[in-house]
Amino acid sequence: GMVSNWTKIPPPLFKKVVIVLIDALRDDFVFGPKGKQFMPYTTQVVEKGTSYSFIAEAKPPTVTMPRIKALMTGSIPGFIDVVVNLNSPALLDDNLIWQAKTAGKRIIFYGDDTWVKLFPKHFMEYDGTTSFFVSDFTEVDDNVTRHLDRVLKREDWDLLILHYLGLDHIGHMTGPNSPLVGPKLREMDNILKKIHISLLSKEEASLPNLLVVCGDHGMSETGSHGGSSEGEVHTPLLFISSAFGKRSAPPAQPEHVQQTDLASTLAIGLGLPISRNSVGNLILPVVGGKTMREQLRFVHLNGFQLSRLLQENTPAYEKDPGYEHFKIAEKSHGNWIKLYLEGNNSEILLNLGKKVLKQYLEALKTLSSSLSKQVAQYDMYSMMVGTVIIMEVLILLLLSVPKALSKRAEFEVPLSPPLFSLLFYLICLMLCAVHVIVCTSAESLCYFCSMSWLTAVGVMMLISALMCGILSAVAKILENYRLPPKNPVASSYSWSEIDVLILAGTVGHVLSLGASSFIEEEHQTWYFLINTLCLVLCQELCRNNFLLKECDPQQCTNVQQNFDSIVESSECKSIDIPAASSSKLGKAASSSEFIKGSDKWISLATPWIILICCRLLRSLNQTGVQWAHRPDFGHWLTSSEHKSELSFLAAVSLLMIFFLVQRRCSLVSKIAMALGLLGVYSYRAAIGNVTFPWQHGSKDISKGITEARFVYVFVLGIVFTGTKDLLKSQVISADSSTKSTGLWEVYSGLVLLAALLFRPHNLPVLVFCLLIQTMMTKYIWIPLKFDAAQITIMHYWFGQAFFYFQGNSNGIATVDISAGFVGLDSYVEIPAIFLTAFATYAGPFLWAIHLLCYLSSEVSRNSAAVGHGCFCYALMCSIPVAIYVVLVTGLRYHLFIWSVFSPKLLYEGVHVFITAAVCLFFTAMDQNHSYKVQD
Repeated sequence: GMVSNWTKIPPPLFKKVVIVLIDALRDDFVFGPKGKQFMPYTTQVVEKGTSYSFIAEAKPPTVTMPRIKALMTGSIPGFIDVVVNLNSPALLDDNLIWQAKTAGKRIIFYGDDTWVKLFPKHFMEYDGTTSFFVSDFTEVDDNVTRHLDRVLKREDWDLLILHYLGLDHIGHMTGPNSPLVGPKLREMDNILKKIHISLLSKEEASLPNLLVVCGDHGMSETGSHGGSSEGEVHTPLLFISSAFGKRSAPPAQPEHVQQTDLASTLAIGLGLPISRNSVGNLILPVVGGKTMREQLRFVHLNGFQLSRLLQENTPAYEKDPGYEHFKIAEKSHGNWIKLYLEGNNSEILLNLGKKVLKQYLEALKTLSSSLSKQVAQYDMYSMMVGTVIIMEVLILLLLSVPKALSKRAEFEVPLSPPLFSLLFYLICLMLCAVHVIVCTSAESLCYFCSMSWLTAVGVMMLISALMCGILSAVAKILENYRLPPKNPVASSYSWSEIDVLILAGTVGHVLSLGASSFIEEEHQTWYFLINTLCLVLCQELCRNNFLLKECDPQQCTNVQQNFDSIVESSECKSIDIPAASSSKLGKAASSSEFIKGSDKWISLATPWIILICCRLLRSLNQTGVQWAHRPDFGHWLTSSEHKSELSFLAAVSLLMIFFLVQRRCSLVSKIAMALGLLGVYSYRAAIGNVTFPWQHGSKDISKGITEARFVYVFVLGIVFTGTKDLLKSQVISADSSTKSTGLWEVYSGLVLLAALLFRPHNLPVLVFCLLIQTMMTKYIWIPLKFDAAQITIMHYWFGQAFFYFQGNSNGIATVDISAGFVGLDSYVEIPAIFLTAFATYAGPFLWAIHLLCYLSSEVSRNSAAVGHGCFCYALMCSIPVAIYVVLVTGLRYHLFIWSVFSPKLLYEGVHVFITAAVCLFFTAMDQNHSYKVQD
């Protein structure tokens, strides 16, 4: 009693520990009606057995790899782990597995191979299974269970970890209400029963065994995960052991704990040091059967570890409320020990011990809360360098607008002269000096400083060159501004209602990104913008249909002659030739043929038809956060009772897709498209989503690999035919009709691919996409003769709206990763990533390719139109991304930075890559921009 032993690790409380991690196990799967129905043994153990049950709360992002890190280290992983989740590197942080191996514990693992990547050479025996092949429900779990009987009979292990993936895969493919969920839960219940009985039969008098049942994350109502909804973050956490007292009655609602608490609790249970960076608290009921002195020692160890971590991360740690509470509790603990050593075993000592224990628990809670808020260590220097480059590129794009939208569609970044200027070298030298100062004085690890000096100097030169380019462009604009305009008549371009709406909509959307609620419900912004656009287009159609009725033919002729003279003498470089007709004079004159046409009333009805289509699409998929839980037509269709209705809708949708797409295809491509769409239906029937009319009763469900590959053959065939025409038009002869045909065939192939990857209830989204494109082309864009910039921005807006019509949101949970495995019989990384990205961004991508097809096929349009479209599309994507990067940097300590702002940043990052690919395709197709305007 004279020498303190608090630095020594307490002996283990359990001999063998088995951790069963069931991927995507929601709390209601155990504690709700499904648990009672499908997991009877587990329910019995929870209600009347020797167990403690909790609801563990996971922090976003709720994907597997970050959650395993949280469970084993007790720390909160960074959001970049969502990306790293695809190919997990070895975990270098202090963790429970490393501590167990260091202490000589023998560890066996079976299940998700993410563990093997995170903890290489830590397991005495292991068998990893691929976690990303989500169409596998059974083999992925059978590969784990087949080892159980043999391992449970052995005595040469201390820690057994089993990670089951089948439930997660069922969720991704069919959702939490699928009929496949019940049998899978029953299978898990039988496995838990087998393990529990085996552990009880092998227990010795000295130490009991422990079975831990948990989930890494839950699943949303659509079956996915990654976000912060209640279904995704709440998972069951069960501790089952003969060391706990048997319950006389079912427990009340399970207590909520943090997922990070498991690492501290298991460390104490196994007699290991608590991981250095753990922010978790000891779950006290697990050690509640021990003496008061042992309990106080356990919570003191946890408090000491948390206070050490606070000291390392907070300069003014002594003023932290948690640290103050811990010191008070520690002092009370010392007084309690003195009384205990004096041999005082009265009721007073026990009550005093409970009071000290309560003080410790309060201190632990406050310390953990403080550390969780401070866990994000931002590398501000690297973030600032990236932000500066992004903003410089955006400013250059904005300064290039006049030349880029001129008749020649010139886009030149004036970098050559600045590279040889004195200013360039001065800026570069200054930035290098700043880099040296920051990197030599930085206390924490900096990503940019860890780069080689050659790379760092290259980045500094890029920043300097961009800065000099901006100054050069500004000087040229000021110089041109001082000169008198060459043609005052042509330069007096008036803004139309469309132009005002486009500007106001773009600015309004960018400003809305600074508010978390607007990001969560961003789909509402785009729905509002396209609805308003339709109303403005309706007004424009009415004006152009009825304006000339008030104008006599002589007056119209004078207007036309006046307009033609303006076009001929125009040296204006801000718009292309069709853009000149966007002035009210031009539109009035150019609409004369349109007025005479027989499609006048269809044209007037077009905006209203588009509004009806958009309203129907809004009812198909509820998205966002606030109203995502409400029932929608998509949920109704996907329920098992309405399979016949879904089958009929899918068949009709595929027929309409064929009729809308085949118009511009060659005969061979039409046949391939028809067979491909038939293959799409056959694939969905094979995997059990839809049925054929002649099918009666249940049919064996397969993975549909043969049917999907059958469709892929036709997709590749159509795309190859289109690519052949494109190469022919670019290399052999500059034939615009051949190029146009090739582009439309490539577009048709992508539509067929989208039809294959979309869930059956989402096929109407593709139908309405094609219908709206067809109607706007025939009845709005051609008659009203909008310029390329206006048409590009309309395409961009509709593309963004269709991204959300698909059921996407700014949360990771809505990413349908099952699309990445259509037609694959094993996990192949590159095709899986490509297919998932295409299925997610099909809306924006198809609208962007349609824009290129339309601008290339319009023979009456300025040859620079494709260049204008490419520039405007890049600019429309760049403005929100660049401003959002600045906003996120400023809001990095916001309460919802990880749950709202970070997922949106990830989506925008992928969107930039897709936009870059689209713009490269635009550039490859735009080789005739300097040619004469076609009449």
